[in-house]
Amino acid sequence: MHLKLENGRAEVRGMGHVPMEGTSVHFTCDPGFLLVGSSHSLCTKTGKWDHPKPTCQVRRSDTSVRRTDSSRKRALHVGALFPMSGGWPGGQACHPAAQMALEDVNNRKDILPEYELRLIHHDSQCDPGQATRYLYELLYNDPIKIMLMPGCSSVSTLVAEAARMWHLIVLSYGSSSPALSNRQRFPTFFRTHPSATLHNPTRVQLFKKWGWTKIATIQQTTEVFTSTLDDLEERVKEAGIEITFRQSFFSDPAIPVKDLKRQDARIIVGLFYETEARKVFCEVYKERLFGKKYVWFLIGWYADNWFKIPDPAINCTVDEMTMAVEGHVTTEIVMLNPENTRGISNMTSQEFMEKLKRRLGENPDVTGGLQEAPLAYDAIWALALALNKTAYELSKMGLRLEDFNYNNKIISDEIYRAMNSSSFDGVSGHVVFDASGSRMAWTLIEQLQDGIYKKIGYYDSTKDNLSWYNNDKWIGGSPPADHTKVIITFRYLSQKLFISVSVLAGLGILLGFVCLSFNIYNSHVRYIQNSQPHLNNVTAAGCILALAAVFPLGLDGHHIEKWHFPLVCQARLWLLGLGFSLAYGSMFTKIWWIHTAFTKKDDKKERRKLSQTLEPWKLYTTVSLLLGLDIITLGIWQIVDPLHRSIEEFTKEEPRGDLDVLILPQLEHCSSLKMNTWLGIVYGSKGLLLLLGIFLAYETKSVSTEKINDHRAVGMAIYNVAVLCLITAPVTMILSSQQDASFAFSSLAIVFSAYITLVVLFVPKMRRLITRGEWQSEQQDTLKTGSSTNNNEEEKSRLLERENQELGRIIAEKEERVMELRQQLRSRRRPSVTTRDNCSENHFPNSSGAVSSLYQPGLPLARCLVAEGGDKLGRNSCDGSRVHLLYK
Repeated sequence: MHLKLENGRAEVRGMGHVPMEGTSVHFTCDPGFLLVGSSHSLCTKTGKWDHPKPTCQVRRSDTSVRRTDSSRKRALHVGALFPMSGGWPGGQACHPAAQMALEDVNNRKDILPEYELRLIHHDSQCDPGQATRYLYELLYNDPIKIMLMPGCSSVSTLVAEAARMWHLIVLSYGSSSPALSNRQRFPTFFRTHPSATLHNPTRVQLFKKWGWTKIATIQQTTEVFTSTLDDLEERVKEAGIEITFRQSFFSDPAIPVKDLKRQDARIIVGLFYETEARKVFCEVYKERLFGKKYVWFLIGWYADNWFKIPDPAINCTVDEMTMAVEGHVTTEIVMLNPENTRGISNMTSQEFMEKLKRRLGENPDVTGGLQEAPLAYDAIWALALALNKTAYELSKMGLRLEDFNYNNKIISDEIYRAMNSSSFDGVSGHVVFDASGSRMAWTLIEQLQDGIYKKIGYYDSTKDNLSWYNNDKWIGGSPPADHTKVIITFRYLSQKLFISVSVLAGLGILLGFVCLSFNIYNSHVRYIQNSQPHLNNVTAAGCILALAAVFPLGLDGHHIEKWHFPLVCQARLWLLGLGFSLAYGSMFTKIWWIHTAFTKKDDKKERRKLSQTLEPWKLYTTVSLLLGLDIITLGIWQIVDPLHRSIEEFTKEEPRGDLDVLILPQLEHCSSLKMNTWLGIVYGSKGLLLLLGIFLAYETKSVSTEKINDHRAVGMAIYNVAVLCLITAPVTMILSSQQDASFAFSSLAIVFSAYITLVVLFVPKMRRLITRGEWQSEQQDTLKTGSSTNNNEEEKSRLLERENQELGRIIAEKEERVMELRQQLRSRRRPSVTTRDNCSENHFPNSSGAVSSLYQPGLPLARCLVAEGGDKLGRNSCDGSRVHLLYK
């Protein structure tokens, strides 16, 4: 650009293929032109020229040479880019409309009487790359263009950003991008097409009217749609509406449409060009993203039959496309004056459309840009009126419009001021520009009903006024919901199960109090005393607490409020924890001390000594220690990480019937932040205690002691409790999501454990008292046998002890008698022969008839001692050594 000079020459020195550091340019003007600026320019190290490019301006004295007869009109050229194809083929109708406007303006003698407007145009194809090529052709090829008229937003963005370098005013007829409202970036840009953001207040108003608070969007990745969506996001946020999903695509909308289906989008705003709209709705048909559950919001400047136009880029039929687009809503800037009044062109809007359709020929409704054609027509009129006003202002300064060149900022500023103050009635309505150069207009709301667009309302954003026709039509009879309504339902515990288990727990509590009362009332009985009644009382109290935990275990949202749930969680934990510690801890203590006293010593005397020294306070201390550890653990848990109400959500369920709702099942739990850690601590300690209890019960199964006479029953209870707990704990964790099964396992395990413990420990004692009455004497206690497993052993032991005592008494009497007989024997010198013979005949016969000794091994001692018919000598002849042997 710097190496060419209009109406002059540029001599370049020191340049290779391209200008580089040290390249210089010398500028000169053609005859009749004056050089304005520096005649030399040097390329610096930074890659910039040290002086701006000069210009060659016409000398005032020579202007008369260039002017011919004043009656002849001079041409003013306007460079235009009309997209005849591409994403928006709006040039098909806008170019004929602009030509109509040029003819009408040039025929007016009161507007630019000395000039003739001429249009130099190219097909931009709505492609910025293609538009760049034609833009430079317009700028660097004669004649000079006094103004530029681009079409679609992507092209207008390129043209408007570059035009300020040539001091050119840009007037667009089909650009809606909100980004073009940036005056710092586009200082010379105007447009008769309102900004796309003008759709957004209308959309927000419709969202409010139909009660939608959640929407989704899908857009083509171009600046116009991105900036429009950014503005919409800000507006809906202010209105309390949420954009839940935002999808975009470049050329293939298949995946974004699938994502919308998967994310359950219902109210969808689509921002894309007409050709991409056909691709989108072909995918919409495939994904079944249409019908009574969905509403699409589209741009209203598509052709009325855009979905019926054959397109090789899609594989859907016309019928399928018609089904997919049925019921969608469009917001469209009012581009045709709804009032039948005549404007600056002396035509009504209806007359203009009739004239344009005749010019378009057959099938004008399928012509691209037909809706924007009034904007193109009014754009030429706005241009002409601005130039007409500029010519009048320039005449005061001795300048004319034909003096304009790309370096003449004075004329450019005058055109800008004239354009900025434009205000007239055109075929599209009242034409006026705001501070950003955008057109202000109403918004038309239409809905596709049975394949035809029907007007359902207008919205004036300047006055926040919605005019509604009440003719909107919905497939389901009413506007659909903005999302699938999710009905939250809680999974509550079966009341029949809860009542049944509660009855069992209540009976168990009653049984516990009966056993406790029985044990306290009969605590003076020796048999009860030998069973450590105070520990049994603790066991009964623990069973009562554990059974009481069944009631809060079954309470849920069906019975209590949310704020009561933490209290119920605490009740579950403390009742069950303390109940287990008391009931199982007392039984474990008995087994522990029995094992310590009777399985670690081999000497019977030492066992008897330990048995005698087994004092009750040691047992109570052990139980207190276990209980204290449990209280400390639970206390720390509740202080550091207290239990609270948590919600478990399950997979959404579809109810029967074609209802637009989903059921979300939820289940209430008691949990804390570190629930698994705390459960691991509690279950680990209790599990080890249960396993140790089983081991000790097995080790002491053959031990017999009077100090704790029910330890075998305790062992049996420990077996049952341990098995139930070790099975139930992991099962309930696995079944935590099934409220009925989880409650049944846990509560029945508690009930059965308590029942078994109470029955095994107390029922045999009750039966013993009932069947034997009060124990009045020790002999009565020994003659009768009990029914429990350990009573038989104790009865046998007592019988043997009493029999031993009786035998000891008899032996003592016989020893006294023996002593008497010995004394008598010592007092006699020799026994008579007759007596010896009698004795020999009866007891000690031998061959010589002599007696060597009184003691004979064959003598029956019982006969010697108890014979009543024998004589005195015979009785005194018994040896005391045999009596001593009997005692031994």
